[in-house]
Amino acid sequence: MADSRTAAKPQRRTGVREAAAQATRDSILKSATKVFAKYGYDGGSVEKISKAAKSYDRMIYYYFGSKEGLFIAVLEGIYKRMDDAEAAIALDASRPVEALTEVIRFVLGYYRKNPEFVTLLNTENLHKGRHISKSLRAREYSSRAVAIIAEILASGAAQGLFRRDLNARDIYLLIASTGYFYTSNRHTLTAFLGEPLESPEAITHWEDFVIETVLRTVRADDIQEQENNSPPHDEEKMTPIAHVRSRPPKGAQASLGAARREA
Repeated sequence: MADSRTAAKPQRRTGVREAAAQATRDSILKSATKVFAKYGYDGGSVEKISKAAKSYDRMIYYYFGSKEGLFIAVLEGIYKRMDDAEAAIALDASRPVEALTEVIRFVLGYYRKNPEFVTLLNTENLHKGRHISKSLRAREYSSRAVAIIAEILASGAAQGLFRRDLNARDIYLLIASTGYFYTSNRHTLTAFLGEPLESPEAITHWEDFVIETVLRTVRADDIQEQENNSPPHDEEKMTPIAHVRSRPPKGAQASLGAARREA
């Protein structure tokens, strides 16, 4: 009995040390995210970050190797959080119109609710992506996002709702660009256009516009022709794709969750 108790003590101490080390690393990473978002890469000094984290400069070098290593970890972290948030959405690929609409709402909403994400990407783009290009994990997160869209597009094409010549990467870029540009340039565009682009009404209008734009882009030609030939101003007869009911394909329902786990 005495021997087992003695053997357990080093393990408990090791566990405590590991937990403390992880807490220190997480604190530095969280503080670095805020400092880099506020001051940019050049202005976000190691001293500012260690002070914000209530830690020491040497701990940053210990855990991340360098300021650049820390910034890369910050970029990987913001991508991972977005990836995790998207993975938590309940999407049904057998209902492609609804699933794609949910993806669009998620992306636009995420940019809007996470300004640090947009600010940090703006900073990295000023540096021509030289830091994130050194990441070994960035492609992992983008691959999952594109894979989700690819599965939705494939389901829509199988049901005759979407075109068969679509590239999932193109649709991903269309969604990301329309959401990112609006959010990152909202202040200057508000002044330039003389319109309050951050008002709830403006945000709702833009989200609806982007959804309709993307759905018009992916819709099958026969559905597009059906809408074009519909009498104007007759909502009962018009069939925009946003209102077309998805037809689940025969067989088992497609599972986006499985695709995410395999990605």
